[in-house]
This record gives sequence, C-alpha cells and structure tokens, in this order.
Amino acid sequence: MATIPTELFQELAHKTGSKIVLVVCDGLGGLPHPETGKTELETARTPNLDALAGRSTLGYAELVGLGITPGSGPGHLAMFGYDPVRYQVGRGALSAVGVNFPIRPDDVAARMNFCTLDENGLLVDRRAGRIPTELCERLTRKLQDQVTLPGVELFVRPEMDYRGVVVLRGEGLSDRVSDSDPQVVGVAPLEIEPLVPEEERTAELANAFISRAREVLADEHPANGVLLRGFAKPPHLPSVDELYKLNAAAIAVYPMYRGLASLAGMEVLPTGKTMQDELATLRENWDRYDFFFVHFKYTDSAGEDGDFDRKVRVVEEIDGLIPRILELEPDVLAITGDHSTPSILKAHSWHPVPFLLYSKWCLPDEVDRFTERAARRGSLGHFHASEAMGLMLANALKLLKYGA
Repeated sequence: MATIPTELFQELAHKTGSKIVLVVCDGLGGLPHPETGKTELETARTPNLDALAGRSTLGYAELVGLGITPGSGPGHLAMFGYDPVRYQVGRGALSAVGVNFPIRPDDVAARMNFCTLDENGLLVDRRAGRIPTELCERLTRKLQDQVTLPGVELFVRPEMDYRGVVVLRGEGLSDRVSDSDPQVVGVAPLEIEPLVPEEERTAELANAFISRAREVLADEHPANGVLLRGFAKPPHLPSVDELYKLNAAAIAVYPMYRGLASLAGMEVLPTGKTMQDELATLRENWDRYDFFFVHFKYTDSAGEDGDFDRKVRVVEEIDGLIPRILELEPDVLAITGDHSTPSILKAHSWHPVPFLLYSKWCLPDEVDRFTERAARRGSLGHFHASEAMGLMLANALKLLKYGA
C-alpha cells in the first residue's frame, strides 16, 4: 500500500473538538528471554493493556525500513507522521533545543555523554554509571569554564543524568563529521573524522574538545571523559498544525524528546520527573489541546542496561497508568514505541514495535494481549509507522472525505 503524501493530509485535515493521546513507550519492543522464550511484554502482567487490546485495533509498526535500526529521533518523527528519511534531525540539535539553548542556523551541536575511561583510555562505561543530573550540571560548568577552542565560541550545557550538549558557533562549521562513541566498551573512543575532506576543521575542533575535556575531568570519577555523537545543525520541519491542523502538546521528562516535539511545532508542557507526574500534567492541560504526545522513557533505559526484569517492571507500571488515561475519555488513544530495545541486546534494534489504537470507531481485532506476537496478528498487520498519524486523525473524525 502506497504511503499517503502529507500534502493530502493538509487538504483533508480539519479542526474538531476531539482529542488524541499518543503514548510512546521508549524502546518498547523486545525479544524472547533465552530461558523462558518470552519477551518483556509477554512476561509482564498487563491486565489493563490486555483488556484495552481486546477493544482496539493492533498492528506491528516499522519505524524506518526493514533491517534499519532507528534512533529515537527517526522513530518519533515517524509516529508524528513525518517521513523519517526525508526529515532527518540530528541528535545534537534535538538536545540543544530540548534544553532551550538558542541554537542558530549555522551552529553545530553534538550530544555529549559523560563516560568512564580506564588508565589506558579504554571505555569502561559509556554512561559513567548514569551519574545524577546534579553532578552533570557541575561537570558541564567545569568544562564551560576551563575549555576553549580556537576561532569558535563553545557552549557546554547539561541535559539530564549523564547527558549534555556541546554547541560550536563560528564560520565554516559542518555537521558532516563522525561520532566518537564506538557504542561498545573495552575499546578506546573513536577519533572524530570528516565525512567529506573539506570538513576537517570541525573534526579537529571536536577532537580538541574531547582531549581537553579528558584533562579537565582527570580527577573526576566515574565521569572522567566524554563522548560526542549526533553532530547536527538545526533543521526545519513543517509543524503538525501546518500538516494536520492539530493544536498539539508534548509531555516528556527527557530534554531530547521535548526538543523533538518543539521542532514539530508542539507546545512543550513543564512536568515532573515521574510517569505519574506526566499524567498529572496531562490531566491539568486536558482542555487546552486536541493532541497530546506523552513520552515514557524508562522502558528504554532498562533495555539498554540489559535489565530484563526491570523492563518488565516498567511495563507493569505503565499498565497501571492506563486507567488514569482512559478516565479522561480520549477520542483516540494510541500506545506504541519509537523503536525496540531488547534487554538481551542492550541496544536499539531493527525490530518493529507493537501498535495499539483505541477509539469509539475502531473495529476491534480478535487479539487479547498487547505484545509483539499478538500485535502481528492484528488487522493493521505490518505497516509503516508514518501511517499511524492518518489512522489517529481518521478515528478522531479529523479527516474530510477524499474525492467526490
């Protein structure tokens, strides 16, 4: 089935009073545990999600394409109805926008991870033991005060936990450089290299920052080094209001996801640090918007740590929140992930994610669980995530008839 161009949605979409809630559980999808043969979703006790599945339409959503492992940016863009290949947003730009940094069109931003290095300069922990945000804030101030680079302005800002953002400002900078994060431990960080020969200056500046940061952080533990990845200039995205006539709000704890929603034209709502806080924010703002993006992060964190049991517990916690969302009586409730993070892989993977859509107008499937295998049996089948927005709009009666 051909993907519908966004121009057609611009023609058919119209404003109504109906409300859509899109819940994205980061890294939701998993793979079977070798001892039980069950995924995290299949292992978890999820009576609310399973009951909802029995009244919903389900499918298995491909985020980018077969075999392609998506980052969080492309995964979310697809769920927001954008073609994630056409609209590419670098991680660094997302982080900068997410912390409200006033990024300029010619700035180059990179996502920074504090990391732990051994005496030989090999990576012991790519996330520095997931240091608390308070320590991240102190260390980024230290880097801002003590690191300078020739010919450019340097900005170092905290994001959350072990994450920060580095912004270079000056003439002739490029985002066409490689990452320093090798994505594995036991090896040295990579040298940043230009992806095209004429972009050597940006790579040299980035490597100089990493080298100087290691000197400044030498006495810190566990955060005695930094990794840079996702170099990017700020993109331009048409807003969800331009495309779909939506007055949209975003509720997310982590800055990167707030940044992505902001680039898509959503109003980012202040919220607390827990999933319960996020639902309180949803309730408080229910009358102000007709589309809510709600992001739950901790399924992904558990998956990246390889903690199968913790990911199961997070899924069960999410299940316990479902009645609170349903109490608001949304016209459409969609629940899915932005990518899979199987605990047994400790990383993002190329596997699709289960997708559930509940509305008054959906035709329920003969499926009574919200799991990967159950979703594959749903009537939506194996579909591209960028088509989900059309389904949400249609079920909210926000699309006019096409043609005579």
